[in-house]
Amino acid sequence: MCDRQDLARWANSEFSRRGFGAMSLAGAAVACAPVQGDAADALDNALVESEVSFPTPDGTMDGEFFHAGSGTSPGVILWPDIAGIRPAKRQMARRLAEAGYVVLLANPYYRDVAGQQFADFADFAGNGGWDKVTPWRTKFSAATITTDARACADWLMQQAPVAKDRGIGSQGYCMTGSFAVIAPSADDHIRAGASFHGGGLVRAEGPSPHKLLRADAHYLIAIAQNDDAKAPGDKTALREAAAGTTAEIEVYPADHGWCVPDSPSYDEMQAERAWSRLLALYRQAL
Repeated sequence: MCDRQDLARWANSEFSRRGFGAMSLAGAAVACAPVQGDAADALDNALVESEVSFPTPDGTMDGEFFHAGSGTSPGVILWPDIAGIRPAKRQMARRLAEAGYVVLLANPYYRDVAGQQFADFADFAGNGGWDKVTPWRTKFSAATITTDARACADWLMQQAPVAKDRGIGSQGYCMTGSFAVIAPSADDHIRAGASFHGGGLVRAEGPSPHKLLRADAHYLIAIAQNDDAKAPGDKTALREAAAGTTAEIEVYPADHGWCVPDSPSYDEMQAERAWSRLLALYRQAL
């Protein structure tokens, strides 16, 4: 998983802030390219984006909401990685909304701060991001993640664009991979959990996320090759825990962070492969 050594290496690597921005903008141009078709239909279904907030037992959660201009679709909770809400995560949320989902990009740090805190991952890695978020991360536990997932699901089910007869998906990256795995155990409406290069999925102490898999939910757990090298037993523990569930658990030939466009480990080929498996998961579960 992401740690201080990774951050130091990335902050001092050949990737510059300008390089990150160019890569992110290039990806956004592809992801957000207009779809050809009837102009009136395109106007009706143009994405609607808004900043939102709603109460939880622990305070007011904020986030950003993405959906088509008409119709209803299954809801998805998108938990950002350690660097939080930022343009790269909005890019990912838009792409998911364009694929036919109603997306809540949730702020996992809402107990301490609201909204965007870093311009991109380079900003986080190079400007003390780890030290800044460390006290915020102490608020995360299986109990608080369950609280947050339930609050997100409750809020989504009250929104007009969300199809009430369909399930909700939950996906997380790095730090929030465990959020996605825990979420289905929090609320029956959440029927799918997708973790990409997630950290802390198998823990020796406390209620480990891999022990909270729900028998009737669907899971996608995509593991980075360097995370697997550090903890090769985790995939086995996950597969054993997933027996009896519908789960796809696989080690990808890519390093931690490979799915996120502004990560220095971004791997387009493997990110697209993971994206296709995510859509397959949601088609089956939601």
